[in-house]
Amino acid sequence: MTTVWERDEIESPCVKVCLIHPAEGLCTGCLRTRDEIAAWSRMTPEARRAVMDELPGRAPRLRRRRGGRAARVKG
Repeated sequence: MTTVWERDEIESPCVKVCLIHPAEGLCTGCLRTRDEIAAWSRMTPEARRAVMDELPGRAPRLRRRRGGRAARVKG
């Protein structure tokens, strides 16, 4: 039987959709800041948990839209 190495740490929220929103400064895939992404591998489990706890509250910041093409065509 092969032993599988298991790590006792929080996994990354990365979903491999890496695009930083220009106005909000958040990755549109994982909702982390550039600094959080860069430091992730060096963060303590507690620091990672703190970031993970903040992520759901960041999602609405990227969902607001001013209308785009649909608003121009409608108006």
